[in-house]
Amino acid sequence: MTNSIKETATEEAVIDSDVETSNDLYAVRPCLDKGFVRLVDFMGSDDSIVQAARVSYGKGTKKRSEDRGLIRYLLRHSHTTPFEMVEFKFHVKLPIFVARQWIRHRTANVNEYSGRYSVMEDEFYVPRNEDIHFQSKLNKQGRDDSAQGEPSEELRKKFSESSLEIQGRAYSEYLEFVEADLARELARINLPVSNYTQWYWKIDLHNLFHFLRLRMDSHAQYEIRVFAQAMADIVKEVTPIAYAAFEDYSLNAIKFNQGELKLMQKAFAQVALDEAAAKSCGVSKREIAELENKLAMIKKL
Repeated sequence: MTNSIKETATEEAVIDSDVETSNDLYAVRPCLDKGFVRLVDFMGSDDSIVQAARVSYGKGTKKRSEDRGLIRYLLRHSHTTPFEMVEFKFHVKLPIFVARQWIRHRTANVNEYSGRYSVMEDEFYVPRNEDIHFQSKLNKQGRDDSAQGEPSEELRKKFSESSLEIQGRAYSEYLEFVEADLARELARINLPVSNYTQWYWKIDLHNLFHFLRLRMDSHAQYEIRVFAQAMADIVKEVTPIAYAAFEDYSLNAIKFNQGELKLMQKAFAQVALDEAAAKSCGVSKREIAELENKLAMIKKL
């Protein structure tokens, strides 16, 4: 894997001929203080999803509006295979602690910068003051980013200064060991997880949507949300129809369990669906019928 943006920026990108692209699509998108996300190449588009679903699809035989309806139907009903026909490859520079969260998604192909072969860079993540918060009382694995009970400026300053001091000392000793010809795989082990790493990450659209749904959620750690949003902006350009459906049916949707549905039964018992209102929300006739069926199921609980 290459060590710098300059070396990789000239690589050829594989571009789907049905997608209008611009240089901005492949631009380096800064994330956090020293990280970035960059699209290396991609395969497929909204048309690829439609083609896979129809199999015998011939270009020009269907209206664009019908393609949109099909893509939305597929995603709404979890017919995911056609979305696997679109793939993205990203070059990402990120702190190691973010990478360790990210790698939990085992549905991608990954090739990471190796600290056994190469010298680690003197680049470490230090949060901005406004991103330093107390531990959440409700979310045991996250921070409380509400306006109440903010850490004092003195505590935030101490945390930032301590981070810089520890990082600087650790990297200085790391270089000392490397220059003494100590094995790099040993010299690196005392570097903190705030050290930056890089990798190439390739994934299909179905699994990328799953990643984005989890990592763009407000409960996800702030740092990984920044990277997820940068990737989402790229996906939105390449597959705009599929991404809009993803927003409607996954990212901004809410699921109810059986107990919650039973509690909602009384609320919906006397409710009649206002078709005009449904249409004003951008809901298709087919979706209106599906919603009526869902309401009927709730009433029968």
